[in-house]
Amino acid sequence: MHIDLTGRTALVTGSTQGIGAAIAAGLARAGARVAVNGRSEESVSAAVATLAREVPGAELVPVAADVAGEEGAGRVAQVLPRVDILINNLGIFGSADPLEITDAEWRRYFEVNVLAAVRLTRTYLPGMTERGWGRIQYIASDSAVVIPAEMIHYGMSKTALLAVSRGFAKKTAATGVTVNSVIAGPTHTGGVEDFVYELVDRSLPWDEAQRAFMREHRPQSLLQRLIEPEEIANMVVYLSSEQASATTGGALRVDGGYVDAILP
Repeated sequence: MHIDLTGRTALVTGSTQGIGAAIAAGLARAGARVAVNGRSEESVSAAVATLAREVPGAELVPVAADVAGEEGAGRVAQVLPRVDILINNLGIFGSADPLEITDAEWRRYFEVNVLAAVRLTRTYLPGMTERGWGRIQYIASDSAVVIPAEMIHYGMSKTALLAVSRGFAKKTAATGVTVNSVIAGPTHTGGVEDFVYELVDRSLPWDEAQRAFMREHRPQSLLQRLIEPEEIANMVVYLSSEQASATTGGALRVDGGYVDAILP
């Protein structure tokens, strides 16, 4: 399958590292003009330089803005008045005793993981429907359907994204715009390595720590390893393509085959 996104502009939020960076690279390899987003000029510049080396000739747009707030989202809209492919990847995560999560923390998770995506969807969806083509995706998580006891606030936000995605897909019926969510399983990023070591013995070498984490905290996984960011990106690039024109309103799983997940 040859995916060609030449002439399309993509915005990937939170794309200076991890899954977001892998998605940005995948879209750039497919020929899209890619906006790389992060909160600081330094992180965005470094990510753009890295991506330029990985994908020579890629057309990259640095967008330093905190899209979790209205001001940052407005700045993005000024730099990018038109977006054809919107990948809502920005998200925060962490473990906490559910009885100790404050109201402020619940709000923060909703603001960053859910409302930021809704706000950008409101910004770019009208132009997509007017042009008769567009792709919107929300990077959800297996935690949306298999809620970890130590990450209830995170799971809540990812469950909300499934609802947001399905709802906007109905809004865009028969317009040429598709809206989907991607359910990512435990993925191998720097932040996740830190998270794993919060839950298993820090003296363990990484390979042993990863296996212990999956065995003890994610036993539902059929894959029984962390997913690589590029594996998530492959699904996102496909859903961004012409070839995925009949896939909308879906919750596509790249979760390692969680055996007790119940999805719409």
